[in-house]
Amino acid sequence: MGKNVRGRRDFMGMALGGFTALGGLGALYAMKRSWDPLPSVAAAGFTTIDLSAAQENVLNVEKWRGKPIFVLKQSKEMVSKASEASQKRLIQVGDAYYMVAVGLCTHLGCIPGYDAGNQSFLCACHGGTYDSTADVTKAPPPRGLDIPPFKIDGMKLVLGEKGPEYEKMLADGITMPV
Repeated sequence: MGKNVRGRRDFMGMALGGFTALGGLGALYAMKRSWDPLPSVAAAGFTTIDLSAAQENVLNVEKWRGKPIFVLKQSKEMVSKASEASQKRLIQVGDAYYMVAVGLCTHLGCIPGYDAGNQSFLCACHGGTYDSTADVTKAPPPRGLDIPPFKIDGMKLVLGEKGPEYEKMLADGITMPV
């Protein structure tokens, strides 16, 4: 009888240990899932923009992480008119140049409007202006519009991924990390 009770006790101990281990694994899985970003947040991390249909001097507004992104294909005249420092803000994709920037004024975060006739942006909040490369031409904005992290993939721009061109812009002080 003693042997039978001991065998039953060992079995109950192992069964309880097994259920405890399964419960612990379930709790760890639930904790890991709660730390992972929501699918909507993960999907908002990258935005792909196809530049093949872009027209010169026509502002396209995309969205990345809830922020407006300005994309402006530059004409040869626009590129030659820009200062050498401003030209460094442009992104070359294929044989065309593009201004890509977060469409929020670096002064107080207002959204500047684009005037295609003057090829410039005006922030109506305090009168700051930017040229077609999104570089400041009239204060109070402290710097040009920020350039989002990007990677060039053929004729597409992948926002949210840091490619070598973006890393060089950061290193050269052309933009601030967004």
